[in-house]
Amino acid sequence: MNTVAVKNLSSQRLLFIAGLAWLFDAMDVGIVSFIITALKEDWGLTAQQLGWIGSINSIGMAVGALLAGLLADRIGRKSVFIYTLLLFSIASGLSAFTTTFIIFVILRFFIGVGLGGELPIASTLVSESVPAKERGRIVVLLESFWAGGWLLAAIIAYFVIPSYGWQVALLIGAAPALYTVYLRMGLPDSSAFQRNRSEDKPSVLQNILTVWSGKYVRQTIMLWLLWFCVVFSYYGMFLWLPTVMVLKGFTLIKSFEYVLIMTIAQLPGYFSAAWLIEKVGRKFVLVTYLVMTAVSAYFFGSADTLIVLMTAGIFMSFFNLGAWGALYAYTPEQYPTKVRATGVGMAAFIGRVGGVLGPLLLGYLVAAEMTFTVIFSIFCIVTLIGAFTVLILGKETRGQELISDV
Repeated sequence: MNTVAVKNLSSQRLLFIAGLAWLFDAMDVGIVSFIITALKEDWGLTAQQLGWIGSINSIGMAVGALLAGLLADRIGRKSVFIYTLLLFSIASGLSAFTTTFIIFVILRFFIGVGLGGELPIASTLVSESVPAKERGRIVVLLESFWAGGWLLAAIIAYFVIPSYGWQVALLIGAAPALYTVYLRMGLPDSSAFQRNRSEDKPSVLQNILTVWSGKYVRQTIMLWLLWFCVVFSYYGMFLWLPTVMVLKGFTLIKSFEYVLIMTIAQLPGYFSAAWLIEKVGRKFVLVTYLVMTAVSAYFFGSADTLIVLMTAGIFMSFFNLGAWGALYAYTPEQYPTKVRATGVGMAAFIGRVGGVLGPLLLGYLVAAEMTFTVIFSIFCIVTLIGAFTVLILGKETRGQELISDV
C-alpha cells in the first residue's frame, strides 16, 4: 500500500489487525504456563527443567527482538511483522507433536524468535501510523489483546488440557499461520517508514551507534533498565503462576480456575492505563503501576490464606499488565524514525535477557526450597528498580509528535 492508503487506514482497523496477532502470541505464552505442570507429570521433569522451558523461550525472544528491530529499519515493519508471526505459528504447531524435552525446548526457542521479533515491531508500526493525540491510548489498547490471549489460554487450559491433553492445546497455537495470509493483503507499512523509504538508509552498525549516541544515551539507559526489570519480573512470576498455585496446595484444576480469575483482571488494568496515559502521561502510569505491581507481588508471595492470595494476584495482574501497555507505548517515542525499530528491538532484547533469568531463578529457588515470600520479594525489589529508573531518567512524551530526524 502507498502512503495515502496508510493514512486512510483507521486507527481502529489497524488496532484490530495488529491486535489479533498480539492475541495469538499471548495465547501461546499463556498455554505454555498452563501445560508446564502437565509436562512435569508426563515427562517427569525437574523444577530446573521447568524453568528452562520459560527461559529458552525468552532466549529466542531476545534474539528475535534484536534481529527484527535491525531488519525492520531496513526492509520495513510490515514484512518483518508477517515473517515473525509465521515462524512463531509453524514452530508452535510442530511442538504439539514432540515427545522429548530436548526437541520441545528447541522448538520453544524458534517460537520465541517469532514472538520476540513480532511484539516490538507491532508496537512500532502502530505508533508510527496513528495521530499523536491518541497514540498512547491505541498502543496500550493493542497491548490489551495480550490479556485476551491469556484469557483464551486459561479457557483452553481449563476445558481442553484435562480432557484432550496438552498436545491439542498447543496445536491450536498453529492457527495464526492462516492469519498471515490476511495480513499480507490487509496490512500496510507505517506512513513514517514509507516517507523514508526512498532515502539512503544507514547501516545496521550506524543505527546501533546512533541509539547509543549522546543525544539518545539517556533514554537508552532508561529503557534498557526498565525493560530488564519489567520482563524479569513478569516472566518470573506469571509463567510459573499455575505451578505456584499447585505448590501452594491447590489441585491442578483449581489452580487453572484461580489463574483464570486473575487473568481477567488484566483487562481493566490495560483499559485504565489506556485512559490515564493520555490524561496524566506515560511516566505517571509506568511509575504508579510498577510500584503497585511490586506491592502486590510481595503480598502474593507471603499470602497464607486464599483471600489474600487471590486479592494480591488480581492486583498483580491488573497493575503489571497496565504497566506493560505503557511500556510499549513509551518505547517507540524515544527515537527517530530511521532508528526507531532498532532502538525498540535492542531494548526488548535486553528485556528478554531478564525474561531468561526470571523463570530460571524461580526454578532454582523452588528447587532449593526457598520460601515464596523470599522469592516474590526479589521480584518486588526488581520491579521497584524499574519504577525509580523511569522516575529519575524518563522524560514525558504525552501529546508529542514522533521524532522524524536523527
